[in-house]
Amino acid sequence: MTLEDLDKISSNLNNFDDFWTVGIFKDELSNSNCYYIVAIDDEEILGFGGISIVLDEANINNIAVRIDKRNNKIGSAILKNLINISKHLNCSSITLEVNVENVHAIKLYENFGFKNLGIRKNYYKDDKDAYIMGLEIVK
Repeated sequence: MTLEDLDKISSNLNNFDDFWTVGIFKDELSNSNCYYIVAIDDEEILGFGGISIVLDEANINNIAVRIDKRNNKIGSAILKNLINISKHLNCSSITLEVNVENVHAIKLYENFGFKNLGIRKNYYKDDKDAYIMGLEIVK
């Protein structure tokens, strides 16, 4: 993801879901320990995702697919690429948080081998809990 991509996304953030601000994304893009990718079709951004690396562990910060483009395997493609980036960076594991009510995302992560490691109470701004999920990377 580039700042130009972020400009395209920022004018349509409501098409993805209400979560981070443009300022947070700019901070993430300037962080040398963060890696963001975009899913593009015909120069249109359909989704994006990012990871942060700490030592030999990756944390998925977010995966977002445009609301009108969901159920087209875009999230799967983004997740697969984030896992591959983590492998390339010699990470031993990947973790993430997911809303306990987001059944589709939980199923996606489970399909890629992620396991439920625990729960973070009141993790989201609406006091919703999050599952902590993890994947050990086989080298």
